[in-house]
Amino acid sequence: MYPRSEPYEQGLLDVGDGNLVHRQVHGNPAGKPALVVHGGPGSGCNPAAVRLFDPARYRVVLFDQRGCGRSTPHASDPATDMSVNTTGHLIADMERLREHLGVDRWLLFGGSWGSTLILAYAQSHPERVEQIVISAVTTTRRSEIAWLYEGVGRFFPEAWARFRAGAGPGAGETAAGLVAAYARLAEHPDPAVRERATADWCAWEDTVVSLEGGGTPYGGRPDAARLALVRICTHYFSHGAWLEEGALLRDAHRLAGVPGVLVHGRLDLGGPPATAWELGRAWPEAELIVVDEAGHLGTEATRRHVVAALDRFGREAHQA
Repeated sequence: MYPRSEPYEQGLLDVGDGNLVHRQVHGNPAGKPALVVHGGPGSGCNPAAVRLFDPARYRVVLFDQRGCGRSTPHASDPATDMSVNTTGHLIADMERLREHLGVDRWLLFGGSWGSTLILAYAQSHPERVEQIVISAVTTTRRSEIAWLYEGVGRFFPEAWARFRAGAGPGAGETAAGLVAAYARLAEHPDPAVRERATADWCAWEDTVVSLEGGGTPYGGRPDAARLALVRICTHYFSHGAWLEEGALLRDAHRLAGVPGVLVHGRLDLGGPPATAWELGRAWPEAELIVVDEAGHLGTEATRRHVVAALDRFGREAHQA
């Protein structure tokens, strides 16, 4: 990975609906434009992602999606209107950001939920995308949500029972019921109820990645960040991310001519590699790399493959 860097430009961009999206730009102002699309939904950007890019060759843009990170209003505030925070709104925000920065076409990089948003944006605006690099492929199908919040529970039955109990007696035992119940709890007027639901949700997320040795990447966040994450996650997942089931795989043909690299962990319990494999078959220009020893959070081998892909695309731009 490359050395840490400070942004040479940052600030808030008015994207409408009362929302201001925070962005920061690193690297070479004359370099190849690249947009980092963070996961969650609602995690906020991680500046460490900049270290995957050669700062001499790339102009790297990071942004906090609506409601999280340094964007305002923040979803941890119960008064924040979530009706204007949807996949369609985020795609439009990415386009406003591109236009504001004067970018014609850019490389997109991200993982987990970020890969869903990348694919949705790229299929809506393929003429604006040069290449795509994804680690931890998801398309947020309802079947994938069902696996993450129900199916994988067979590996962690005790923790899943606690997660189910936290949703309340009327939630049922299906992922759809549980996610909808947690979405309601995240909107509850009593802050103690919201905080308890947030803790229970993050405990389950941490359980799913617990075999990877990464600690508690969800529950270990500051209180406001956790509240925003859970409120946004449950909002998106209870609506199937406003995507028709299977649409991102069905419409992968719209990515024709866009080179891609997909890096996925064989041991990703939260998002098994079947989705990455399906996407690789539907998108002929994409190269799929399965890292046998990696899970959802990735390993050093995952990062090596990502950096190699970004270096290759950066060199191609420099040579052109």
